[in-house]
Amino acid sequence: MTYREAYETWLKEFADDRATVDELKAIAGDEKEIEDRFYTELSFGTAGMRGVLGAGTNRMNLYNVRRATKGFADYINSQNPEYRQRGVVIAYDSRRMSPEFAKASALVLCHEGIHVYLFDELRPVPILSYAVRHLHAIAGIVITASHNPPQYNGYKVYWSDGAQLPPQHAAAIARELEHIDIFTGVRRMAYDDAAAQGLIQVMGRETDDRFMAHVMAMVNDRQSMAQVADTFKMVYTPFHGCGWQLVPEALRGLGVKHLYCVKEQMVLDGNFPTVASPNPENPEGFYLAIDLANQVGADFILGTDPDSDRVGIMVRSHDGSFVPVTGNQTGALLVQFVLTMKKAQLNEKSTLVKTIVTSDLGANIGRSFGLQIEETLTGFKYIGDKINTYEQTGDKEFVIGYEESYGYLVGTHARDKDAVVSAMLICQMAAWYKNQGKTLVDALHAVYEKYGYYLDALDSFVLKGKDGAEKIGALMQTF
Repeated sequence: MTYREAYETWLKEFADDRATVDELKAIAGDEKEIEDRFYTELSFGTAGMRGVLGAGTNRMNLYNVRRATKGFADYINSQNPEYRQRGVVIAYDSRRMSPEFAKASALVLCHEGIHVYLFDELRPVPILSYAVRHLHAIAGIVITASHNPPQYNGYKVYWSDGAQLPPQHAAAIARELEHIDIFTGVRRMAYDDAAAQGLIQVMGRETDDRFMAHVMAMVNDRQSMAQVADTFKMVYTPFHGCGWQLVPEALRGLGVKHLYCVKEQMVLDGNFPTVASPNPENPEGFYLAIDLANQVGADFILGTDPDSDRVGIMVRSHDGSFVPVTGNQTGALLVQFVLTMKKAQLNEKSTLVKTIVTSDLGANIGRSFGLQIEETLTGFKYIGDKINTYEQTGDKEFVIGYEESYGYLVGTHARDKDAVVSAMLICQMAAWYKNQGKTLVDALHAVYEKYGYYLDALDSFVLKGKDGAEKIGALMQTF
C-alpha cells in the first residue's frame, strides 16, 4: 500500500472519528506532510514506540497505541496463561494524550483477559519500574517521550524484572504486530465492565509510600544537611512534569528547609509553555530557575525532566554566575561522594556500571575505591539488566550506575534511572561539600586534580521526517 492509499484508507475506515478525519482533511493539499505521516509505521523496538502526535501510521495516536498494546497482549498470552493474573502496571507522564493513551492501553489489555494496575495520576518512570517488581507483575507500560519536545509522546515497555524490554521480547512483539489489522484487529473493554470484573485496579499513594521508603533509605549523612540547613538554599524545577511532588518530598525529607520551586514550571502542562525543550541537559531551560535563585539568594539549582528519570544541576560559581554541571561531571561527583559515604560497606563484589559512551572519569574513581567496573551498550536498560544478573548470580553487587545523558541510579529499588533518589543524593552531596566551604564546582576541580582532567561536549542534530530518517540511516550505514 502506498502512502497515498494509506491516507485514503484512514479517511474511509475512521469516518466516525471526526477529529481524526478533520485533521487528515486539513492536510489534503500538503503531499509532503501526507507522505511523512503514512510512508511507514511507527516501529516497535526495545524502547517501545515514540513519535510525533497526530493522525497517521507514522504518528502517536490512539489507534497505534491500541494496536501496539494488542500485540503486547498477544505476546504475553502466548508465553504463559498465568501471566494474565500477574498483570501489567501502567503509568504516564504530563504530556499531551498521556492519560488517554494509558487508559486505552489498559482497556485493550483487559479485553484480552490481562489484569491491569493503573496509576490514578501521573508518576515518575522509576515508580513504574519499582511497581512492576513489587507487585510481581509480568510487565509494565509507561506513556512518555521523556525529555523530547512537546509535539512528541511515546510508549515504553518494561518486563517482569522492572527493566525496559530486552531485545528478544521487543522483536517478538514486533512480529505479533505484523498480523494485527489496525482497523479490525483491536478490541477493547468498557472501563466499567473491566472494573466490575476486577480486571483493572487503580493504584494510589500506597505505592508512592513504599517507593519513597526505598529512596529515603539511601540517605547516609543527615548530619551534613542539618548543619547547613539554615543557610542552604536551593531552587527546584520539574519542567512541568512528574517530579513536581515526590522530588520536593524527598528533599524536604532529607532536611532541606529553604526549598524554592519554580511555580510557573510546577504547573503540569504537556505543552511545556515556559521552555523550548523540557530537557535538563539544556542550560537555557533553567532561566526561570536562575531568576528565582537570584531573588532568594540560592546557590544551587536542580531540575528533572518530564518523566522524572533524568536530573540536571546548576551551581553558582565564585563570580556569581550559574554554571551547568554536565551529566558526566555529575556522575563522577556522585561516584566520589557515594563511595566515600559507603566506603566501610564496599567489598570485592562491589561494582559500578556505566555505558560505553560515558566518560571514564567515574570509572577511574571507582577503581581507586577497589570497585569492579562494567560497561554496557548505550541505554539504561542494559544497566538494569546487569543489576538483575548480579542478583541472580551473586558474584557482584551493584553500587551505582549512570550514563552521560543525566541518568543515575543508586540502590536496587528500580531498574531504570531515577531522578527522585538522584536528586536527593545530589542535594545531600551539595550540603556535604558546603560544610567544607566548597561548592560542587570546587569539588569537581578537586576531582580533576586527583584523577586528571576530562573534557566532554555534546552536539545534537535534529533530522526530521522521511528525509531525516533516510539521512540518519545512511549515516549509520556509513559509520
